[in-house]
Amino acid sequence: MHTTEPAAQPASTALTRRSLFTLAGAGAAIAAAPAAATGFGTGFTHSVASGEPAANSVLLWTRYVGGAETALTWQVSESESFARPVAEGSITASPSRDWCAKGVATGLQPDRWYFYRFLAPDGTASPTGRTRTLPEGPSAKFRMAVFSCSNFGFGWFNAYAHAVEANDCDLAVHLGDYIYEYGKGTYPGAGEAHPDRALAPDAEIVAVADYRLRYATYRADPDLQRLHQVLPMIAVWDDHESANDSWKDGAQNHQSEEGAWAVRKAAAMQAYREWLPVADTPYSAYQVGDLATLFRIDTRLEGRDQQFRLENVLEGAKDPQALMTALATFRDGAWADAERQLLGKAQEAWLGEALAASKRAGTHWQVLVQQVLMGNLRTPRDILRAAGDGLPDYVRTRLQAAAAASSAGLPSNMDAWDGYPAARARVFKAALEADANLVVLAGDTHNAWAFDLAHEGTPVGVEFGGNSVSSPGFESYLSSISPDTLAASLVAENPQLKWAETARRGYMTVELTPARVTTEYRFMAGVKQRSIQLSGTKRLSSDKGSAKLTV
Repeated sequence: MHTTEPAAQPASTALTRRSLFTLAGAGAAIAAAPAAATGFGTGFTHSVASGEPAANSVLLWTRYVGGAETALTWQVSESESFARPVAEGSITASPSRDWCAKGVATGLQPDRWYFYRFLAPDGTASPTGRTRTLPEGPSAKFRMAVFSCSNFGFGWFNAYAHAVEANDCDLAVHLGDYIYEYGKGTYPGAGEAHPDRALAPDAEIVAVADYRLRYATYRADPDLQRLHQVLPMIAVWDDHESANDSWKDGAQNHQSEEGAWAVRKAAAMQAYREWLPVADTPYSAYQVGDLATLFRIDTRLEGRDQQFRLENVLEGAKDPQALMTALATFRDGAWADAERQLLGKAQEAWLGEALAASKRAGTHWQVLVQQVLMGNLRTPRDILRAAGDGLPDYVRTRLQAAAAASSAGLPSNMDAWDGYPAARARVFKAALEADANLVVLAGDTHNAWAFDLAHEGTPVGVEFGGNSVSSPGFESYLSSISPDTLAASLVAENPQLKWAETARRGYMTVELTPARVTTEYRFMAGVKQRSIQLSGTKRLSSDKGSAKLTV
């Protein structure tokens, strides 16, 4: 069954700070634009976006397709009429950057909503956007909408739509997997793909032109456009912006016949920086008044050593004793290698110094805006029995390896911080030395998690792992285990894990006050139909100085 899409709302509909485009209710939020777009036309093709906010500046983005390189004017105003712009400047939309153009508005006031737009030489105006500067000095509250893992082919981006309609956040944060690189028929497979979500190009993306077209397809989604239009964003890439399980010198989903990895990696990075309202720096910090320092870090392409794979560790182990011997050798050897890097030495040193500087300045919270889970997570050892018969062979093989790893005291996800224990220990040590109030945000897994983090028995901080916008979680291949049973089993197996939800898509809001950080997980009713209906919420918090969750 397919949903009939509502009529498009004109792009010139007025914005207001309180209601966003004078929304009268939930229906208006999903009527903002057509649900599908197969051509991108000329002029302002993909609305507007903003990002990289600071107390006195913000980055502005648009895309303008002209017959040739075109000079655009941008304006920032406190009113929707733009009668008195408070900042103005010029940028160029060029085919060399796929017609994407970015400029930085400076001289703005802290902690203030602004409107912005772009003007073409012929007087044509872009849609009006709304953005916000970060607070400066003492601040009472700041709230972020946090997203990850938005696979276009699996269904609608209802989490984005809900965040726009809720209109209760100051900033959008995207933790990666903003796009996926696969071609038609691969994740989602033919039987999983939504019939109204056609990818372009339909082959796996490898060259810069491929990545650009994939971004153009994603950014044509009306709910993603609306999110960018009304909230500034801080974004980090994860692996699928380049290729699955990427690291600095390669990726699981990159083969030699696809050319040099360095060329593909550069193409992916170029298109990402063209199409998103982001700076070109690999890592950065954002000061939210005296409430928090947000550290945008790169755990993927900047300094990551190659991931281990349990199947390689267990290769040739023909009996249980050989299997456990192989795992013990790996655990005490390669896995524990003190030199292994996830951030890289330069970024790791920067982060340690920045954590200490943030705390010295009297900032209440130090928040890592990053991609992969930091909490220790082992697979329940009885998972095969709980899953029962009927599992696909590849799933059963993976679960057998993961359960065996748990018996040896090893995690199963070597692509997360769990695969780099020495690197994690160094970050934890830096946080403890800085006396930081550490909050870690993570995406990547498609499921929702909440961890108490500790280093050698000493509490370090808390972690909130977000569920995906649309990519499927454990429910897609462990459907024989009820989500409640699976979550309880995971919590029982892992002392740091305090709560989990493994079956619903959605997003998090993270609210910071001087005394407490509170996360609300918002679960969408589904992604196969376009809707902003929720199926539930879950709130967790941590008091400043406790390094512990209240569940």
